Amino acid sequence: MHIIEAINITKKYEKHTALNNVCIQIPGNSIYGLLGPNGAGKTTFIRIINRITAPDSGTILFDNRPIQPADTSLIGYLPEERGLYKKMRVGEHIVYLAQLKGMPRNEAKIRMKQWLARFDISHWEKRQIEELSKGMQQKVQFITTVIHTPRLLIFDEPFSGFDPINAELLKQEIINLKKEGATVILSTHNMNSVEELCDEISLINRSQVVLQGKVSEIRNRYKKGLFKIKVSSGELSAEENLYTIISEKSNSEGREIILKKADNISINELITRLAAKYPINAFEEMLPSMNEIFIDTVEGRNNTKNERNE
Repeated sequence: MHIIEAINITKKYEKHTALNNVCIQIPGNSIYGLLGPNGAGKTTFIRIINRITAPDSGTILFDNRPIQPADTSLIGYLPEERGLYKKMRVGEHIVYLAQLKGMPRNEAKIRMKQWLARFDISHWEKRQIEELSKGMQQKVQFITTVIHTPRLLIFDEPFSGFDPINAELLKQEIINLKKEGATVILSTHNMNSVEELCDEISLINRSQVVLQGKVSEIRNRYKKGLFKIKVSSGELSAEENLYTIISEKSNSEGREIILKKADNISINELITRLAAKYPINAFEEMLPSMNEIFIDTVEGRNNTKNERNE
């Protein structure tokens, strides 16, 4: 079941088209990556889901029905541009925003204390926001986003400004939120995080969806026939009818070779014929990273459009 379904969403600002006939289906209880270069239309799409702005045409369905104003209480949104009331105390600030989302004050206080303890920042409860470091403030903003247990969470560049330790902590919390039943939309330029966290993605470029699907299937779809093998001894000789050698290096365990399979043979045939001649210790297909796929897709599409314009 899809918690969000965008059907033919179009949004224009004067002479600029932010979204052009965009269709996206976001399954419930998943982590969904919303990707694209700056200015592609991601933020506009997020603002439409949050009812901050309205599409010129098209429909957003929430639980298979047109989204309603009351549905915003079921959504938690962490924008890329953070915003906190600097003079408020941490605990008061979290409780105040939780109440705006419809939580009773006493329940909000209990959950506030639980989340501060979860992030090991209980000692900051009585401090003013402005006394906190940028990283600490971002933890507080994360708490204000999730405290009312929304069904849908939208995180726009959530790892920005975090050191590796706190970024990993945040990733684990996002995974936990999914385990607890939430759906997460993750908008980020960090492709490593996409590979670690996302079940499916949509890549928006120049206002249109140019790539969509499960992360595992997309990486398989874009594979280039590259393999990494390890041999304990001997040297591979190039065999153009089987493979071409891309690179190789030696280490204490033997040699590590990256090769490209010829198009006219199967993987099983390649393994069989290599194993008959060399002492192979490891054989691994190298799938392209989401970062490579992102760059290839965006640059390829942009180059195609530039060629047409010329």
